[in-house]
Amino acid sequence: MRKILHLLLILKVSVLEFIISVSAFTSPASQPSLSPVYTSMASFSPGIQMGKGQEHKLDAHKKLLIALIITSSSLGLILLFCLCFWVYWSKKSPENNKNSDGESGISLSKKGFVQSFDYKTLEKATGGFKDSNLVGRGGFGDVYKACLGNNNTLAAVKKIENVCQEAKREFQNEVDLLSKIHHPNIISLFGYGNEISSSFIVYELMENGSLDAQLHGPSRGSALTWHMRMKIALDTARAVEYLHERCRPPVIHRDIKSSNILLDSSFNAKISDFGLAVMVGTQGKNNIKLSGTLGYVAPEYLLDGKLTDKSDVYAFGVVLLELLLGRRPVEKLSSVQCQSLVTWAMPQLTDRSKLPKIVDPVIKDTMDHKHLYQVAAVAVLCVQPEPSYRPLITDVLHSLVPLVPVELGGTLRLIPSSS
Repeated sequence: MRKILHLLLILKVSVLEFIISVSAFTSPASQPSLSPVYTSMASFSPGIQMGKGQEHKLDAHKKLLIALIITSSSLGLILLFCLCFWVYWSKKSPENNKNSDGESGISLSKKGFVQSFDYKTLEKATGGFKDSNLVGRGGFGDVYKACLGNNNTLAAVKKIENVCQEAKREFQNEVDLLSKIHHPNIISLFGYGNEISSSFIVYELMENGSLDAQLHGPSRGSALTWHMRMKIALDTARAVEYLHERCRPPVIHRDIKSSNILLDSSFNAKISDFGLAVMVGTQGKNNIKLSGTLGYVAPEYLLDGKLTDKSDVYAFGVVLLELLLGRRPVEKLSSVQCQSLVTWAMPQLTDRSKLPKIVDPVIKDTMDHKHLYQVAAVAVLCVQPEPSYRPLITDVLHSLVPLVPVELGGTLRLIPSSS
């Protein structure tokens, strides 16, 4: 824009200089005197007789007027051209469109570059897919720890058995989406591999495994303090908010759960497993198969197949309850009876006298009770049966930020305890 304004200024100055030069050239004082022959011819021409200097002055004024008309027209055309050029430039300029991949999210119509790995490379990196390198199990395959290349980059390789068309569709869907999505709280895709009998997705390695393993595994959540749990909730909310609000078109994950929330060496949380994710508006209701995990699926989606971004909010609310209470989303009471965490917890979450008693024993009495009530209130809103009563994930995010210490990514400033 500055260059265009500078160009216009130069043009304006040049035009003014031209007008001044034309005026000087056409003024009587600057004109040479008429020859005697011309003067004598003029004195015998029919019509009104002119004085010696009058005819010359009229010609000079005509020339000046013509010059001004031509100059003004030229200046108008130049200004119109510059205006059209500026409009075109402003639309095409990468600087003016930087929000398309920044604050306003990314366009998912653009396919990112993804590295392709051959089977031998992945087989060598995982030690022949041996059991000692097994770090997780998925619906269609297992996940192995791998060491890639000469620089020994650690990675996780998901081996998907191509036993059905559904497995192939989820593989392709995940690769397509993760090649376009880049966010600190979403798992990074290193590449993929494709064979006749198996497909492979290569991710960054998350050293502390899944939130599910941390909460419900052998350690029973002992590594997760209150503030660390709030940080994980905030990280997850940021990832979901990015999918819902920053991506164009928006993305609904459809499978938010503790086993799909992975933790790195510093317990930063990242969402994984995008096999079931859908882009809003790209698929009709009839093309979306009812999918998800029992205990996390929103009631309206389970009963009516109605899928919206509020379905992810419901699943996030269940994860928040897991962090708060340390219990699984569905617990088996007997061989034929199960109990939903939401159904069991709801009456007690809204009772301030009962809530402290059902909190995970690992973090019991380690938090400000005011913060405990706030988190419980957010969870209650997220798991409301009616979707319209649930908050947007952006509102959830804003509610959690003040509860997380500054050093963990929030705005809470802790006051050191006096010894």
